[in-house]
Amino acid sequence: MERTLYLSCNAGLSGDMFVAALLDLGADAEGLKKVLESINVEGFEIAIKRVKKAGLDCCDFDVVMKEGYENHDHDMEYLHGHEHGHHHHDDHHHHDHDHDDDHHHHHEEHHHHDHDPHDHDHHHRGLKDVLEIISRADMSEKAKKTAERVFDILADAEALAHGTTKENVHFHEVGAIDSIADIVSAAYCLDNLGIDKVIIPYLAEGEGTIRCAHGILPVPVPAVANIVAKEGLVLKKTGVKGEFVTPTGASLAAAIKTDDKLPEAYKILKNGYGAGKREYAIPSFVRASIIEEVSENKPGEVAGDGILKLESNIDDSTGEALGFLMNLLFEAGARDAYYTPVFMKKNRPGWMLSVICDKDRAAELEAIIFKNTTTIGIRRIAVERNVLSRKLMKKMTGFGEVQYKLVSLDGEERNYPEYESIVKICKATGRSYNEVYSRLYSELNS
Repeated sequence: MERTLYLSCNAGLSGDMFVAALLDLGADAEGLKKVLESINVEGFEIAIKRVKKAGLDCCDFDVVMKEGYENHDHDMEYLHGHEHGHHHHDDHHHHDHDHDDDHHHHHEEHHHHDHDPHDHDHHHRGLKDVLEIISRADMSEKAKKTAERVFDILADAEALAHGTTKENVHFHEVGAIDSIADIVSAAYCLDNLGIDKVIIPYLAEGEGTIRCAHGILPVPVPAVANIVAKEGLVLKKTGVKGEFVTPTGASLAAAIKTDDKLPEAYKILKNGYGAGKREYAIPSFVRASIIEEVSENKPGEVAGDGILKLESNIDDSTGEALGFLMNLLFEAGARDAYYTPVFMKKNRPGWMLSVICDKDRAAELEAIIFKNTTTIGIRRIAVERNVLSRKLMKKMTGFGEVQYKLVSLDGEERNYPEYESIVKICKATGRSYNEVYSRLYSELNS
C-alpha cells in the first residue's frame, strides 16, 4: 500500500522544519547522522532536540554552523529591524551571505578570537560541485535523485533571479553548507519513511520585506516567487509580517509534491511536528501526517465517484470526421466516448455525441469538440457512478508477461486480461482474439 504524507504548512516551510517533522514521524536519526558524515562537508554539525511551540511538543532539527561560518538567519533585528527604523550593529563583523540560500537559526554564542570570519566567504560551490557531494552521500539512489531534483529547482530559481544560467549559479559557502545539510537530510528521511505520495495543498506566506545580502527584498523573496511560478505551488497569505517560506522550503515542496488535494475521507496514522527557529506572530512549526484514504461506503457497497458527461447533437458531420474526433477525445483523456443515432429538429437524422470525463478534463475536451465539429453547444451533466475497486497488474503467463485488471467485490477477485496485451499476443502468434482471451482469462483466474 502507498504511504502518503500530508504537509500542513500553516506557518510556511523551511528545510529544517521539514526535516524535524519527518524525524518526529520516526525517520532514523542515527542513520541520518551517518549520511551527513558521509558527505564530507565541513563547517557544521547538527543538533536534534525537543522544543515547545504554542505549547506543542515539537522536534527541532538544527544545522549549527561552526565558528567562522555563522550567519544572520536567527537575528530577527537584522532581518526585520529596518521595518521599524532600527539599525543592526554586528559586533562580530559577519559577512552578509545570499539570502537566496536557506536559513537556519541556532542559539549558541560564538567567539572568534584570532580566526578571520571572512575567510570562508571566498569559497563558493556551483551546482556541479553540490551534485558531486550528493553523489558521494551514503544513501539510496532514490534519495540521491530527490536531493538532486531539489537543488536543480533551487538553482533554476537563483539563475532566473540573477539573470544567469543554473550552471553558473554559485552558492556562498555558508548557504551551500546548510542547504546541502537540509536537502540531503530531507531526501534521506523521505526515503527512510517509505513515502510514495506527498500532498501539499498550499504554503502559507507572510508579507512585508526582509533584509538580505543584496538589500531589502519583498516577501516572498525572488527565488521563492520564481519556484512558485514555475512549479505551480499555491501560496496563501497569512496577513502577518515576516518570511515564512524559504527558498529551500519552496524547492523541497516543488520537488516532492505529488498532489495538492486531500482525499474526501482519510485516517491519520501518525503526526510529526517540526519546529522553525524564527519568532513571528504565528507559531513557527509544520505538521507532517501519514494518512490513509478510506471509503465512505458501508461494508459491501461499491465505491462512488463524481464525473461529467458531455453531450452534443450533430447532424452535419461526416463519418470520417466523427471517427477522427473520437480518436482526439481519447488521446486527450476521455474516459469513454460514443455516438447514439437520434432524430433531431425537422426530422433530420443525426448523432448524439456522449463523452465521459473527469471534471478537470472537461474544458479541454469541449475545445476539441467545438474545433472539430459544427456544434455550437455542449451539455454538461454531473454523473454519479458506482465503481468496483480495481488495479492494473502484470503477470507472467504462458504467452509471456501480460497486463490485466484486478477487480474485487466483497473479497471476491476477478482478473480480466487487457485488450492491448491480447492484441499483441494475437499479432505475434497468429491466434484469434477469442482464443487468446479465453486462455488468458482461465490462467489468470485459476
